[in-house]
Amino acid sequence: MRFEVWAPHAHDVRLIVDDTEHDMRRDDSRRGWWTSDVEQVPGQRYGFTLFDGNDWSKPLPDPRSRRQPDGIHGLSEVVSTDFPWTDDHWVNYELQGQVIYELHVGTFTPEGTFDAIVDKLDYLVELGVTTIELMPVQPFGGERNWGYDGVDWFAVQESYGGPEGLKRLVDAAHHRGVGVFLDVVYNHFGPDGNYNGMFGPYTTAGSTGWGDVVNLSGANSDEVRAYVLDSVRQWLDEFHIDGLRLDAVHSYDDRAAYSIMEEINMLADEIEVKNGPNPIIIAESDLNDPRIIADYAHGGYGLDAQWLDDVHHALHTVITGENIAYYEDFGTVEILADSLRHGYRFRRDWSNFRGRTHGRALNLEQIAPWKLITYTTTHDQVGNRAAGDRPSQNLTMAQHALKAAVIFFSPFTPMIFMGEEFFAQTPFPFFVSHTDEDLQRLTREGRAHEFARYGWNFDHVPDPVDPETFESAKLDWNFAGDNVKMYEIYKDLLTLRRRLGLAKDDLRELRVDHGADGEKWLTMGYDDVFLAANFSDEEVTVPAGGELVYSYGSPRVDKQQTVLSAWEFAIIAR
Repeated sequence: MRFEVWAPHAHDVRLIVDDTEHDMRRDDSRRGWWTSDVEQVPGQRYGFTLFDGNDWSKPLPDPRSRRQPDGIHGLSEVVSTDFPWTDDHWVNYELQGQVIYELHVGTFTPEGTFDAIVDKLDYLVELGVTTIELMPVQPFGGERNWGYDGVDWFAVQESYGGPEGLKRLVDAAHHRGVGVFLDVVYNHFGPDGNYNGMFGPYTTAGSTGWGDVVNLSGANSDEVRAYVLDSVRQWLDEFHIDGLRLDAVHSYDDRAAYSIMEEINMLADEIEVKNGPNPIIIAESDLNDPRIIADYAHGGYGLDAQWLDDVHHALHTVITGENIAYYEDFGTVEILADSLRHGYRFRRDWSNFRGRTHGRALNLEQIAPWKLITYTTTHDQVGNRAAGDRPSQNLTMAQHALKAAVIFFSPFTPMIFMGEEFFAQTPFPFFVSHTDEDLQRLTREGRAHEFARYGWNFDHVPDPVDPETFESAKLDWNFAGDNVKMYEIYKDLLTLRRRLGLAKDDLRELRVDHGADGEKWLTMGYDDVFLAANFSDEEVTVPAGGELVYSYGSPRVDKQQTVLSAWEFAIIAR
C-alpha cells in the first residue's frame, strides 16, 4: 500500500518518511487526493508538509493516522493490521438482555491501561456485567482527558496501550463472554492537535459548543462522511468492537437525504453479514425523536438503541429534590411513572428548560423497551456537576440501592457507571491536559461560565488542568463495609433481573401505578412480579401485596398490602 492523503486545500504536498522528503502528485481519479510511489512498511514514522501558495507547513500527522506514538503533535506511524485473535467463537451478539458497564480507561484502575482492565474482567463478570463501554480512546493532548477532545479518529491513545492494547482487551473480554462497546465522537474535533483543517474542509461554520461543526452536508462533505464511515468500519471489523455509542448526535449538522447515522447503521449491517456478530449502534440523543431507533421500514435510521436521559432525570430529581437546569422539568413521582410507562418524558410536550414544545411519542408497538438504555448516573451526570460529585457521595445506602432497583427492574437495557456498584466515594470531575496554555485557560473559563449559568459556585470546581483533579477521579478499590454491601445488592439485583426475565420485548406489558394526593410511592411490574418503591422519608403503605422476593430493609408484606420504611423497596411475587 502506498502513502496517500486527502488535501484539497493544499497547492502542493510532500511526504516525509523516516526523515526523508518525497514529492507527491495529485491523483486525477480522486478529487483532492494526493499520492506517492513510496510503499508503506510497518514501523515507519511519516507525516506531510503542505504548501498553501506562500509557505510550507511544519510536518503534520496524517488525518487518518493509525498510531501517534509521540502524541498528537508528532509524526504518525505505519501499523500492521495483523493480530493473533483467539475469539473465533464470538459469533452471536444481541443487545437484548445485556448489562452495560461504562468506564473511563485512565481512571478505572490505578494503572489506567487496557491491560489493567483485563485484570478486572472476572470482577465484572461476577457482578453480572455482560458488556463494557469504553469512554473515547482516540488520541488527545497529554495523558489526561475524558476522551471527548480526540483528534485522530483512527488511532488509539498511546498512554492507554495503543491499538495493540485495545485489541488485547477486546480479545480477552470475548474469552470471558463480555462484549466491548466504544464511545466515538463524530460531532467535533478536539481543540488541541487538530490539523485536519489545514488539509481540507473537515469542519464548517458554526459551533457545537465543544468545537467547530463537522462538515457532513456542505461542499466536499463526501470525503468527510467517508472519513467517518471508514473509522466505523475499522473499529467494527479490524478491532472486533461489538458496538459504537455515537456521542451527541443532536449536534450533527446533517442535512443529507441519507443521515450519517443511517449510513453508519447500514455499514454495521454489512459487517454483520461478513463477520457474524451483530454490531450494535447506539445514539446519545437529546431529541426525543423515535426516528433514530425506528426501523428503516417505518422511516427510521434503524439504530439499535439510544441513551434515555428522561428516566435518569425523573429518578434523580425524585430522590434528591434538585431542580436546577434541565432537572426543572422533572421532580414528581407522577413524572417518573409517566417516563417509565412511555420511555420518553417529552412527547410533544412543553419543556420549561427549553422554553418550547419538545419530543415525539414512541410507537410502543414497533419499538422494544430494550432499545432504550437507562442508568442511575453516567460520566456526564457526574462530571458535569461543579465538584464532579457522585450520587453515592450524597445519598444514603437505601436511596442509592433504591435507584438501582428501579433501573434494574425496568424493561430497559441497564447501564452502570464505573464504581457506582460499590458505592464509590471518589468523584469524577472534568479533567484535561491540553498542551497549550491558552487552551487550558479557555477550558477553565468555559467551565466557570457554564456552572455560573446553572447557579453553581465556581469556587467548588476543581481545576480541570491540575493533575490532582485527574488523580482524585481514580477509583479506590480498597473496599470497606458499605462498599461490599452495595456490591452484593447490585449483584443480587442483576441476578434477579436475569432470573425474572425482565428484558421484555414490549413496554406495554409494564404496569406502573403511583400514589395519589402527594403519596410518594410507586409500583411497576407484571402479572407475576412487581417492584414497590418508597420515595420519601416517611413510612408508606402500598395497596399491593404478595410474597416477598427481595428487598433492602425489612418491609412488611402480606397478600393485600406492602408497608415500606423510608426509601425502601421490595420485589414481590403477586
